Amino acid sequence: MARSGSSTSRALQLLELLQSAEIRTVSELAERLGVDERTVRRSVQRLVDMEVPIESVRGRYGGYRLAGGRGVSPLMLTDEEAVAVFLGLSEAQSTSGSPDVAAQIALAKIRRSLPAASLDRIEAVIDAAALNPSRLDVPDAGILLTVSDALRSRRPLELRYRDAEETPSRRTVHPLDLLVHAGRWYLDAFDVGRAEERTFRVDRIRSARTLPGVISTPVSRAERPRLVDRFAGADYRWHVRLRIQATVPQIRARFPESVAVVESIEDAPGWHRLSIRAKRLDWLPAVIAGLGDHAVIVDEPEDLRELLRATATRMLDIARGADTAPPVAD
Repeated sequence: MARSGSSTSRALQLLELLQSAEIRTVSELAERLGVDERTVRRSVQRLVDMEVPIESVRGRYGGYRLAGGRGVSPLMLTDEEAVAVFLGLSEAQSTSGSPDVAAQIALAKIRRSLPAASLDRIEAVIDAAALNPSRLDVPDAGILLTVSDALRSRRPLELRYRDAEETPSRRTVHPLDLLVHAGRWYLDAFDVGRAEERTFRVDRIRSARTLPGVISTPVSRAERPRLVDRFAGADYRWHVRLRIQATVPQIRARFPESVAVVESIEDAPGWHRLSIRAKRLDWLPAVIAGLGDHAVIVDEPEDLRELLRATATRMLDIARGADTAPPVAD
């Protein structure tokens, strides 16, 4: 008899059939599924391996049935599907004005219903999401699971990666941590080729596979610099130093932790020194202007001062030319 559908789809159909009757014979299941009896037995074993409580009943009217007194969810998810559903529900919770009881129950059921092996596999992903309740930009679930597998088993990874400039590369890394910041997932890892610790955006990882071998125990999260501190101190082209007369909350409204390191100036009450590492300078004039009446001094670089002068001249030209603008056609 011809095989019908994927093994996962067939196992789901089999589970639905077992839930809708007290007992099903092998021949009946084979007929309903459109497969031979050997395939039925393999599908049953697949469910058993997923910890679905199925009993084999011997005798003339024997077959298979669900174990009495135990409820089974009619929905079976692969590990990747479970991650996608879990993260989607987590995102819905984080963007909701008030917690939704039904969503909370659904999240709990997903964790409870997963087989032990599957739950262990996605635990690192779930824990990373729980550390940051902000809106999540959910990357490929398969890549998340591969990364979490490597973290749990301390295995090296081979990544195919595209950076912010869309430059492709192949990296061999030793994974250190999986983190969420400002709605994005990041992989902290030691880049073997560059011999330094790097941070990779997970949504820019095109593929990931584990490699043979076991890496040494990584430094714990508590012993490493925070992700936001590493962003603020990244080795970018420009090192900007500013002095601003404003409170820390006023400064942070324009320069978050991931952008600038803020320090108070002891001999100048009310003033703070900012240290910023930036790939470009073109975004800074608008942000500085957004500080309003707060005094700002640019200590370095001179290129930023020139950019601010050019921007101010441009704004003045626009303002002065307002009265000489060409007429608007009727």
